[in-house]
Amino acid sequence: MSILSNLKSPAGWWSGGMAATTRWMESTLEVARWENMRKAGRRWGWWGAVLGALLGFILYAPASWLAQGLVVMSDGRLLLAESQGTVWNGDAVVVLTGGPGSRDARALPGRLNWKLRPRWMGLSLTVQQDCCVPTPVVIQVQPGFGRVRVAVFSQSSPSGPLASAGPIGHWPAAWLTGLGTPWNTLQLGGVVRMSSNALVVEWVQGRMRFEGQAQVDFTDVSSSVTTLDRLGSYRVDLLGDPQGSVNLSLVTLDGALQLSGQGQMGLNGLRFRGEARANESERGALDSFLNIIGRRMGDRSVISIG
Repeated sequence: MSILSNLKSPAGWWSGGMAATTRWMESTLEVARWENMRKAGRRWGWWGAVLGALLGFILYAPASWLAQGLVVMSDGRLLLAESQGTVWNGDAVVVLTGGPGSRDARALPGRLNWKLRPRWMGLSLTVQQDCCVPTPVVIQVQPGFGRVRVAVFSQSSPSGPLASAGPIGHWPAAWLTGLGTPWNTLQLGGVVRMSSNALVVEWVQGRMRFEGQAQVDFTDVSSSVTTLDRLGSYRVDLLGDPQGSVNLSLVTLDGALQLSGQGQMGLNGLRFRGEARANESERGALDSFLNIIGRRMGDRSVISIG
């Protein structure tokens, strides 16, 4: 009876049709909403997978990438061989070579350990090696528009404060034979020690600027070219000037071989003028050595670079 009464009554028929239409529209909208949510979830899933892969790619980037970057920066003269770990935490064997095509190479004993961390507006690299860099050295890299600033600090302990002045490390002089000529001919012995004071190196639009000071000591140097057990000890001071160049000075601390000279490293490369002399009592033993390291002029040898 209710159906017949609805058919007989226009108002009843209209209200029943409207209810059915409303239920159909609601069902359609619900399906559309569900479909949009499913598509949105799929998009977010893809974005999450991409971001996760990118994050993993960054966090677990292999140490070999850092090694390759050092090869490019040093023109193939400084290598991180047998690198292990990641860009952020790794270790490798440090090797000096004469560059591309050279057959000379010399590795340091043990492995160099590093930690690379992001910091405000840059990166912080901490390196340490039992043989040669016993206390941590922190290198802070701050890139900028058209420039890169690198500051060097020493650290008395892994958790200690940073100091702008202090020792950097010490290396066997024999390691230099890996650079090829003339080091492979001289076959030096002794120890090379380096320290710094407020040392900052900056590259501005492809030009290098040097600030602060660095000191390199060659202690108890010997050579297979001579019969002497010891040539002496020497010091090279590097001092940045207001124009950003590096002034060099070489002095003799003690020994039978007397070395001295001045130079500058800037936009035009390295220019150095110096001389070598032998103590009168050791001239015979050092005669061949003086012929090798420079142009002979009487009892002295003139050293000219650049």
